[in-house]
Amino acid sequence: MRSFGKWLGRGLLALILAAVVIGLWKREEITRLLAVNSLFSEGKIVRNFSNMNAAFLSIPVPRGNSPTSALPYGPETSLPEDVDRWVKDRDVTALLVLKDGEIVFEDYFLGTGPEDRRISWSLAKSYLSALVGILLDEGQIASIDEPVIKYAPALKGGAYEGATLRQVLNMASGVVFDEDYLDQNSDINRMGRVLALGGEMDDFAAALTETFAKPGETWKYTSIDTHVVGMVVRGATGRSVTELLGEKVIAPLGLEYAPYYLTDGVGTAFVLGGLNMTTRDYARFGQMYLQGGTWEGKQIVPADWVAASTVPSAPVTEGRYDYGYQWWIPKSGQPGEYMARGIYGQYIYVDPARQVVIVTNAADRQFRDNGIDAQNIEMFRTIAKSL
Repeated sequence: MRSFGKWLGRGLLALILAAVVIGLWKREEITRLLAVNSLFSEGKIVRNFSNMNAAFLSIPVPRGNSPTSALPYGPETSLPEDVDRWVKDRDVTALLVLKDGEIVFEDYFLGTGPEDRRISWSLAKSYLSALVGILLDEGQIASIDEPVIKYAPALKGGAYEGATLRQVLNMASGVVFDEDYLDQNSDINRMGRVLALGGEMDDFAAALTETFAKPGETWKYTSIDTHVVGMVVRGATGRSVTELLGEKVIAPLGLEYAPYYLTDGVGTAFVLGGLNMTTRDYARFGQMYLQGGTWEGKQIVPADWVAASTVPSAPVTEGRYDYGYQWWIPKSGQPGEYMARGIYGQYIYVDPARQVVIVTNAADRQFRDNGIDAQNIEMFRTIAKSL
């Protein structure tokens, strides 16, 4: 009996030592997984959204040697009275308003500041769209009507085999992908765990096999479509999205700080939502689009792509929004307005008629509640009208 106890004790000690060794070996992966599980918790969300590289793999986006392109300040403007209440209710962390290319309002909240590089979430999708337009103009991508498997052969035999680049830009791939952020077992959250544990996003996309409609037939917001756009960009050029975006978009804009992307385990940028930069630098991008793709006299994004990507082209039949090439277009309201839009209250709102760009960052845990998004858009319109 004593020998059995000694054997049992040694066995438990061996298991404990093994657990310690595995814990040390996988410490980074475990840390990232824990970060995913607490990313949106009430006490951590604001800090997390300004420090994503503290918990996830990341890579700098080169900003080049260009001098910073100053955003000029115009006359300081008082915004409508109800803006203060809206900022508080929606856990806004940054609000910046441009009128005629000048900053007329800028403020930061909840302990954040102008130097914070904030997570874009799906604002990043519109940046990738800009890059596609540039590559089309350069001839590196021949046409958006080409099949995605031409440039991303890893997708052969899977759900994306019949889809074209146009269809994935339009979120009309017909691929089954559950985007429920509140369901821990949804595809979007499984994808988040792949990212946290150092897996490969390309493998995740290639493993999808189910479709609910023929490509181009039905619109359904499917974030993994944007990753496939990134696969096409990489396959067409033989270069990373990080390098290309830095060279062709970021460097010409003269950003204040080098942005960074969250990445998977092999360094592939999380293009569907992993871009991080300051609020002012998001504003530079919005202003460049407002100006038809130009910045300080230089054409950055082809004007025809800016125009084509920000008008309705997707087969949307329901809801408050139409969709272009990774840009949202309200179905009613100010003619010509469009926006980049991300979860938890990230927006780049563009009103060409009034020459207004509004950028917000937020940590709004109620962002999915009924009517919240519509309230945000109405607030942007109220601000724009007041200027």
